[in-house]
Amino acid sequence: MTGLDELPVRDDLRGKTPYGAPQVQDVIQLNVNENPYAPSAALVADLQRAVGQAGLTLNRYPDREAVHLRTSLASYLGDRTGVALSSDQVWAANGSNEVLQQVLQAFGGPGRTALGFEPSYSMHPILAAGTGTRWVGVPRQPDFTLPAELAVAAIEQHAPDVVFVTSPNNPTGTVTSLEAIAAICAAAPGMVVVDEAYAEFAAGPSAVTLLASHPRLLVSRTMSKAFALAGARVGYLAASPAVVDALRLVRLPYHLSALTQLVARIALARTHELLATVELVKQQRDRMVREIEGLGLTVVPTDANFLLFGPFADPPVTWQRLLDRGVLVRDVSSGPGLAGWLRVNAGTEPETTAFLSALEEVMQ
Repeated sequence: MTGLDELPVRDDLRGKTPYGAPQVQDVIQLNVNENPYAPSAALVADLQRAVGQAGLTLNRYPDREAVHLRTSLASYLGDRTGVALSSDQVWAANGSNEVLQQVLQAFGGPGRTALGFEPSYSMHPILAAGTGTRWVGVPRQPDFTLPAELAVAAIEQHAPDVVFVTSPNNPTGTVTSLEAIAAICAAAPGMVVVDEAYAEFAAGPSAVTLLASHPRLLVSRTMSKAFALAGARVGYLAASPAVVDALRLVRLPYHLSALTQLVARIALARTHELLATVELVKQQRDRMVREIEGLGLTVVPTDANFLLFGPFADPPVTWQRLLDRGVLVRDVSSGPGLAGWLRVNAGTEPETTAFLSALEEVMQ
């Protein structure tokens, strides 16, 4: 980063690298866990009409509280989880990353500690650093699972102000049981954030079902994955009304644009259509598991739209060989506890076929 050393950057940010994944054009992109299915023509037509109408009032600020969107999200979560939620229990922002940043702005900060179980989502420690929150990374089991006793022992040792649990976990795809999450909530002296970005691809119940009995629990989700709206940047969480009020203290004014709110509401009105792609993605994911294991590699059990596979003696070399064959996957091998591993998300049937053919060539 040219010239950075010449600027008076905070000492705790020096030597850090920004979050990022390679962006390569004209290849099959299976590296950032996107839904490979584009929005339908019908949805696009709805968006065109609505955006055209909304364009007439873009001289005005958007609804600062995003009430209509939060109401729609509460209804969607209620239908999915069986838990009745009101709009004052739901918050929305520009992707789940902004939601999590606001959580750390409200409940973390200088002199406070956030704890997570690694390997996990690499943005958690980056968001902690950006908010001046001390980060503690606790290793998961060798099989990447998170038993309750391991988590509780770490919480008792470090007494964190914020605990992050990602389920299904990125980049491993593993799920943490509701029993373990409940034990974490009982042990934690502060807030517990369950990051459910990939929940729609998992078979088990959501941590939303624990909200009533754990007032310091927050469940974060996104519309980037199952809803195939990565380009719209819409994230949200469910929590107690008091938690939502705390986040309102740190949000920027009018943080969620009128067009973002509109796109999300139109997509939620077509939930059944959009989520129909989830089963297609899972079919290709399960196909990938079978065929990768057939090549003699190990695949970590996954409930997400991606999988962790390996081990490789030199993951960057394998990554490059796959890219040379027109397929972009994610090299996660430099992350904590991930030496030897690569990650790939499920694509369409032709994309998955191309990946599997390229991997077979590389393995030969």
